Amino acid sequence: MKRALLLFSKGLDSLLAGKIIESQGIQVVPITYITPFFNWEYHNNPQKYYEYCKSLGFQESYLIDITEEYLSILKKPRYGFGCLANPCVACKTFMISKTKKLLNELQADFIVTGEVLGQRPKSQNKWAMEVIKDESGADDLLVRPLSAKLLPPSLPERLGWIDREKLYGISGRNRQMQFQLAKKFNIKNFPTPAGGCLLTDPEIGRRMLKILKEKRTLNPLTAKLSVQGRHFFTNDSWIVLGRNHKENVKLFNLVRNQLPVFTLSVPAPIAVVVEGTPTLEYIKDLLIRYSKKAQKHIANGFNIEIVQPNPLEFTFESLPTPHQRVAENN
Repeated sequence: MKRALLLFSKGLDSLLAGKIIESQGIQVVPITYITPFFNWEYHNNPQKYYEYCKSLGFQESYLIDITEEYLSILKKPRYGFGCLANPCVACKTFMISKTKKLLNELQADFIVTGEVLGQRPKSQNKWAMEVIKDESGADDLLVRPLSAKLLPPSLPERLGWIDREKLYGISGRNRQMQFQLAKKFNIKNFPTPAGGCLLTDPEIGRRMLKILKEKRTLNPLTAKLSVQGRHFFTNDSWIVLGRNHKENVKLFNLVRNQLPVFTLSVPAPIAVVVEGTPTLEYIKDLLIRYSKKAQKHIANGFNIEIVQPNPLEFTFESLPTPHQRVAENN
């Protein structure tokens, strides 16, 4: 039996591509790459991913963290960005190239993607799709089942591994054909077509462009921080505030013992100092601005102190639990 590696984003298009090939008697193996910008929900719970793939009928699947390599691409994408800080062409080229290298290791014969000609203006036009195919090294081992009839026959088609007549010629942004195929393959639950990359989100995309333009620190930790909380930049500092309890806990656990963290002596957000040495007065003002409890205390004439929590003892439920009272005139 022939085997195909499916570049699986968890979106409908890639799922359909896998099912189309699978329906021709090919064993399809999903490969899902993760970074803080996409599919990160599986980072600490890979079992959830494997169970999801099995629920779709894929018995074998792989989850691969590419954060370090992806950040190198993000800092200098060969073909620029999309509408925001999303390096779609370079990103897809890299992931297909990485998948190509897995063919021998996983004893697979070719690669499948859910790309649709003309669906995304930056990365799915004819020029971009040709560049991705050539520069990834996949060449004609790359099969795009949803738009195959609009593209030159791939090697698996020419050798008869798959029947080209059972592939499709979908193009453009209208997704009616995909919805029909979803019914055909009895696919009922699938994500919206907006895409799963956080860099296409306007707020996060603009933030990342700023980080890159100003040459801020960008590493795996700051990449994870970049998609959380409220961000405040000055010429020499970068601070992140949690927006709610869940995010405060996430930020605190994320940077524990790695970056300076502050809060107030009353319930307030967590402030993470990512870069620089902002004044305690500035940090305190930010925290008060986003703490109704602090504002109420001040209005009632009570004193509010800035606190640096002890990473080993601090819990949000027992606030305040200061490790040390931070003197504001330091």
